[in-house]
Amino acid sequence: MQSGDAWVVVGLDNGGNKNNATVLDAAGRFLVDELLESPSRVTEGPDVAVEALALTFDDVLRRTKIERERVRAVGLDTPGPASAEGVISSKGSTNFSHPGWRSYDFRGALEKRLSLPVVYNNDGNAAALYAHYQLFGPLAPQRGSISAIIGTGFGGGVIEKGQVVKGAAGMAGELGHVHIPMHGLLEPGQPLPHCNCGFDGDAESFASLTGIEKNLLPYWLTRYPGHELGKAESIAQAAKLVRAYGENGDEMALKIFEQQAKAIGRLFTIAANFTDPDAYFLGGGVVEAAPHFREWFLATVRENTALREEQVRASRFEMVPHLDMAGARGAAIAALKRIHAR
Repeated sequence: MQSGDAWVVVGLDNGGNKNNATVLDAAGRFLVDELLESPSRVTEGPDVAVEALALTFDDVLRRTKIERERVRAVGLDTPGPASAEGVISSKGSTNFSHPGWRSYDFRGALEKRLSLPVVYNNDGNAAALYAHYQLFGPLAPQRGSISAIIGTGFGGGVIEKGQVVKGAAGMAGELGHVHIPMHGLLEPGQPLPHCNCGFDGDAESFASLTGIEKNLLPYWLTRYPGHELGKAESIAQAAKLVRAYGENGDEMALKIFEQQAKAIGRLFTIAANFTDPDAYFLGGGVVEAAPHFREWFLATVRENTALREEQVRASRFEMVPHLDMAGARGAAIAALKRIHAR
């Protein structure tokens, strides 16, 4: 541990159920090496959720024995959609369904509550930023990367020269809602997948837990009549079991994940022709899967990403490391970068 007067930043990762926190010192060393979770309480509305984050902030300082006066700034990440400055979408979202969240300035409210500068990113961008800096280290400001993070939905992030690309309204990097080519991806008779965002045939409609539940599993059960997953109490429950079946080599489950991997490969192909990144990162539930399954899935994504020979030599495919802590750590990196840029 450094001297008592050295300054730090705190990273706060806000989720639909839990908050997570970390501390990063001025030299770029993380002072927390474990998951520190607490209830996020976002379903109870903004006032309760902001107070819950303040308690998370206090808790991580207590655990690391850091005096509050040493905190120079706070990094915050939340699920989207939200503006570049942390104003939740006027339509709310899956995690922010309480009416009070609509057009709510989350970053500003937390900044006022903590009386500290707060730097905002959405959760996909924060995880992407952490993966980028973890892989490239001192060379991170010279590199670019694309991250696809698959969970209930499909998050993502675009990093260029070490900086998160946010766009005019803060909606850049929403890779899950990029339309991908359907030819050769859909099976005979398979309906065009629909996304909760209203799009048909975007990446999230294939590669997400919601995509499995609403689109892929219902179709593949028609191809495998009598499959055990067809006997589950609900399609939602069955969807959550697909990964375990895939890890155990179940043929139908592997068909589902192969289709997901092909969809991600097509998305990365678009990225290759648009940003030509140094690295393609994959994160989400597949990162937490058994190693043999994880490696097969990443290899399938790579095989279905059409790169030119020059791009193959210049780029790499990686998993997002420390995924459960990546959001908080990326948020902290963003806060540290903001201070160093002053």
